[in-house]
Amino acid sequence: MKTTLILVRHGYSVSNDQKYFTGNLDIHLTELGKRQAEKCAEYLKDFPIEFIYSSDLSRAMDTARPISRLLNLPVHPDSSLREINAGEWEGVPFTELEKRFPASYRTWKENIGLAECDGGESAKAFSERIIKGVSAIADRHPGKTVLITTHATPIRVLCTVANRLPIEKMAEIPWVSNASINIFEYDSGSFSLIKKDVTSHLGDMKTGLPKNV
Repeated sequence: MKTTLILVRHGYSVSNDQKYFTGNLDIHLTELGKRQAEKCAEYLKDFPIEFIYSSDLSRAMDTARPISRLLNLPVHPDSSLREINAGEWEGVPFTELEKRFPASYRTWKENIGLAECDGGESAKAFSERIIKGVSAIADRHPGKTVLITTHATPIRVLCTVANRLPIEKMAEIPWVSNASINIFEYDSGSFSLIKKDVTSHLGDMKTGLPKNV
């Protein structure tokens, strides 16, 4: 039985604005990010959403709350939906990462599917966590429509899998925008991509595609 999964990347965050690697740091949305989240809620209000899950990090929970209020549904926080644990990279400006971790950070930028964050997760281990976590949610609600607010790299992982590519080829899949809407179908352990990086609801509030996280 097919489950519809609507994945929303969190809105524009403080770390997006200040240009440092966030990973598992608990960062809030900017005022722009909060407005983006409100626009997501307006766009999604007529979808037959029955359950809402979110990464337990604040920027994802902040994105889920306007949708939760509008649909009168609780948000279920789930740590398996978190962004990659980036270890020593977290909180470091992108320009500084290039100096401190030249080889490993270059792999992240150029061939992310083979990357391993110094002191953190590898892309492979992270991808396994995301696929397992999202699959568990889908298996819990067969035939339903489920909203998930999460982060850029988890959505990139699912797009890679839905395109029938190995995680090692994730660099072939573009990033998605802040507060973008991405729709998947899940059936018997398999993901299919229906719509990717929908941003029409944002108008002039769209923020650029991330080069990093």
